[in-house]
Amino acid sequence: MLMLRDDDHRPAQQTDTSERSRLDPFVVATGDAPPRDQRDLMERPFFSLAKTPRTKPILYKAADVEVQVLAMPEHGMATIWDADVLIWAASQIVAAENNGLTTSRFFRFTPYHLLRAIGRSTGNRQYVLLKSALARLQSTVIATTIRNGTHWRRRQFSWINEWEEMTTRTGRVEGMEFVLPEWFYNSVVDRSLVLMIDPAYFRLTGGIERWLYRVARKHAGHQPHGWLFEIAHLHQKSGSMARISDFALDLRRIAARQPLPGYRLQIEREHGRELLRIRPENLSTVPVDKGVNTIGTSGAKGIGTSGATLSAHQAHEPQLSLWPEKRNPTANLESNRESNSSSLTRTHARRGAGAARSVADVLRDMLAPDKPGSQGDQP
Repeated sequence: MLMLRDDDHRPAQQTDTSERSRLDPFVVATGDAPPRDQRDLMERPFFSLAKTPRTKPILYKAADVEVQVLAMPEHGMATIWDADVLIWAASQIVAAENNGLTTSRFFRFTPYHLLRAIGRSTGNRQYVLLKSALARLQSTVIATTIRNGTHWRRRQFSWINEWEEMTTRTGRVEGMEFVLPEWFYNSVVDRSLVLMIDPAYFRLTGGIERWLYRVARKHAGHQPHGWLFEIAHLHQKSGSMARISDFALDLRRIAARQPLPGYRLQIEREHGRELLRIRPENLSTVPVDKGVNTIGTSGAKGIGTSGATLSAHQAHEPQLSLWPEKRNPTANLESNRESNSSSLTRTHARRGAGAARSVADVLRDMLAPDKPGSQGDQP
């Protein structure tokens, strides 16, 4: 598109408002890097644990920590499987900086390397599912008090600000680019907020067991006696849409299978309460917290739940795919253009502050208090 300048009426190119035009790219040549996770994401409910699309907000409050996660109906909330993209990004940043390289929020990479690093196959279907994951990461809106100060509600962000796919005219994917939000990037650059995780994490197929591993790594990493949680507290902490009875049943079944790499789970009962103890199988992990042998609670007061009659995590059935099966539409986030300088076609999805404002009406509806007589969450 051309514009006329006021001074001489000559055509001028439209200004590129993309963040990528202002950032130096961080080019990821390979996907090899020890996997690392961001600590805040490991213990707070930032993601949906279900493979079916979730649009109900997560509203979490524990003491002075608040997390609000809001989803657009067209795409659904970013899932804990989508978060593998962020784990991969954090791993690449830390590995590069450990080698004295300069990093950036602007990633340029090949999807093949990303998919291989997070344990996915590299067939065409996985590329399609990756694009759906990026759309969810981009359209999910987060507001949190964590590292955001008193004006945290004004500092909403998405897991990916914008992304672009480059394909040949025959449809073969050549490369991808995305921009991370400052909130996430700055927390990864601060090494104290990153923990190494077991690569076997990527083979966990259930939403709860993935979430449990991250909780275990964050809290029980190097403690001989592990960490003891009240199951009711874990239910609040997870952001699960399942009823607490279904959630507890899922935990019992997971404890019976013992799927978490490096950790053992044990159901205990004390004074009528059902508890879950998480112990490390070995002490090779890096210490993360002071040793305790008490029940982990954080004074959580409320969280978004829907009273689903079936476990929202589908843990009662086999889970063979590591991506949500339903392909979410991406038409509103993507457009096509032909490059004038190469045979590549770029399909790009841009968001940033403008797209965040576009969800204002949806967010108001989501957060509005229920009217008298309307159906809320079931007990």
